Amino acid sequence: MASKVRNLRNTHTKQSLINAFYSLVSKKDFEKITIADITKEAQVNRATFYAHFNDKYDLIEYLMGDFASVSINNRTSGIVKFDQDSINQLVLAVLDFYQQPNIECRGSYGGLMLPQMKEKILNELKIFLSKSLEHIYTENEKNMFVPIFAQIIHEGAVQWASGNITMSKEEVAKKIALFITGKSHFFEGH
Repeated sequence: MASKVRNLRNTHTKQSLINAFYSLVSKKDFEKITIADITKEAQVNRATFYAHFNDKYDLIEYLMGDFASVSINNRTSGIVKFDQDSINQLVLAVLDFYQQPNIECRGSYGGLMLPQMKEKILNELKIFLSKSLEHIYTENEKNMFVPIFAQIIHEGAVQWASGNITMSKEEVAKKIALFITGKSHFFEGH
């Protein structure tokens, strides 16, 4: 019982630190946020912060990994399949991930975090795709196609988000899903 209470307390404390960070990042540039700011906002001491995270970069990395997996889980309902609907949902999940409302890109924060964000979402896409292709492709084929499919899904979402594509995000997701699953007449001009 004591272990369960301790785990619950740790989870609550970690969430307090995360909430404090969200509060601060909406008011200050990321570079100007200190551990002292976070601990003061969360009403915990520095040792408590360091019991959960190495530094503020570790905290943001944790958040991005969590956002990436939650975005994919929310869109796929945790069902791992390789079909048009799943790929469609993965494209939409990438868009959700980049449109997280919890962290505003203030100052140089956005430019600082974009490579890490891309790495996190690509990693989560690869995990999903690898599981979904388990009984479809050999290990060698998976090793070849998983990174390619992940890049296609990611790039399609990024192209739409950057305004380079005039279709709706749902249309883009559908076309990418058709292309990846091989059911597209993409090359036939249809």
